[in-house]
This record gives sequence, structure tokens and C-alpha cells, in this order.
Amino acid sequence: MAEKKHRIKLSDVTYWVVLNIGTLILAGGVYFFKAPNNFATGGVSGLSIILAKFTVGIPWLGQTEIMTSINVILLIIGFIFLGRGCGFKTAYCSLVYSGEMQIMKLILPLEPGQTITGDVFLEFVYAMLLTAAGSAIIFNCRASSGGTDIIALIIKKYTKIKNVGTALLITDFFIAVSTFFIFDAKTGLFSMLGLFSKAFLVDGVIENIGKNKFVTIITTKPELITPFILEGIHRGYTSYKATGGYTGEEKTIIITVCKRGEALKLKMRIHSADESAFVILTDTNEIIGKGFRETL
Repeated sequence: MAEKKHRIKLSDVTYWVVLNIGTLILAGGVYFFKAPNNFATGGVSGLSIILAKFTVGIPWLGQTEIMTSINVILLIIGFIFLGRGCGFKTAYCSLVYSGEMQIMKLILPLEPGQTITGDVFLEFVYAMLLTAAGSAIIFNCRASSGGTDIIALIIKKYTKIKNVGTALLITDFFIAVSTFFIFDAKTGLFSMLGLFSKAFLVDGVIENIGKNKFVTIITTKPELITPFILEGIHRGYTSYKATGGYTGEEKTIIITVCKRGEALKLKMRIHSADESAFVILTDTNEIIGKGFRETL
């Protein structure tokens, strides 16, 4: 009996490439901008920045080593208390994220207190943009970088707090507040600002990553448009007959969903096929189904 061949899908390869890009961006934002300026906006990276303050005299126990240790400990705790709730993707992202930080430290070492530009506000902006973008890419892949996400899930499971976002905000809030006492007021204010601004940035990036177009076409020449939807942009469609309320003319309504670039091609095709067609394009933040996200 012949063995079944396991084919690697292009979509699977793309998924893992994107996931790794997300962890790399997150690691870069933390190592080059967040950690050198002590921006402890929450998470394991924030906690490790605070703890590193007390291990300055120990050369082998810096911020990256502390973060790696905490991530490993939290993963073990997660598997004990959450079981499958602390899944493979979380473990993978957490370990890769920590590993990339270690590699960056070996290739481009930074001395304690050394920053890239010396401009605190500029580095704060990049710290927030890169970490938010990296986190958003990872979340969009239905994964997480572990860390305090695991603590939040445990809080949700064993307390009356059932909203993970609330639990996560509580853990991150205490980390950010502590910077006022451990560092100084300026660092504390930046950390608090980063805590709240990152939440909005992550949501904004996620929405833009997943944004697609819902297209409604009202036309009298469907035969010139539907073949392009199937063969030109390789999408499906649904159509049904309707009657124009003003003219009484019989029309066809076609609805389809597609990527933004595909929507531009479709608009051009509709314009050349039927200049009198009525077209409605609506932004969608998420589409679940074949050809888009196939799982809830």
C-alpha cells in the first residue's frame, strides 16, 4: 500500500513566515528601543527590564536572560494550570522571541544605559510602533508571545475576572506603575503612556492587516463581470435578480469579497464592462471562510 505524500501548502509556509516576522519585529522593538530606555509598559519584557535594574553587577544575568528565564517558567506554569490552553504556537513564539533577543545581544551588544539615538521620545515612538506591530502580527496569526498572556489566562480561569483583556491590563498596569518607584517619574510617565497607547496601536494594526473589501455590484451586464471575478481575481460570488425602483428595469446584484488590490482590479473591469453599473465597496476587518481566514 503506497504511503500518502504530505504536501506542504503555500498558505502554511506563508503563515509561519509571517508569524516569525512578527516575533522578529517584536524582539527588535524590545531590544533596541524598549529595554535601553527602561520603558516597562507591561508584559515579561517590562518585568525583565525592572528586574535587570537589580542585576546590573551580574554580567551573565541581563534583561534578555531574565526574560528568557521568566518565559520558560511561565510556559511550564501554563502547561500545568492551563493544559492545552497554553498551546504549541504560544510556546513556539515565546521561545523564538527570547532566542532572537539573545542573538541580537550577541551580534549587536548594548551596554547598560546605552541607547541607539539618545533621543528618548524618538525611541519611545519606535518602541511602541515596533512592539505593537509585532504583537498585532502574532495575534492576527491566532498566536501570542506568551508571558503575561499566560498569567491573564490563569487569572481568568481561577477568579471571577472572565475578560482576558481586563486581566492582562491589571498585570501590565502594576508593572508599569512600579517604574515610578524603581526608575524615575519621567520613565514612569513614558511607561504608563506606552501601556495605554500600545493597546490602541495593536487594535489599529490588526484591523488594517485583516482589512478586505465587501463589494456589491448592481448591473445589467453580469455576463461581462462575473467571469472576471472567477478567473481574473479568483474569487467566488453570489448573484440574484432585482428590479430597479426608479426605472423598473431588471438588474442583477452581484456580491463578492476580495483583497484591497483585487478590489481595484475589479473596479477597473466593471468600469470598462458597464459604465452605468452601481458599485458599493465596504471595508471589512475580518472575513471567515475559504480563501480568507478558515477558522474562527
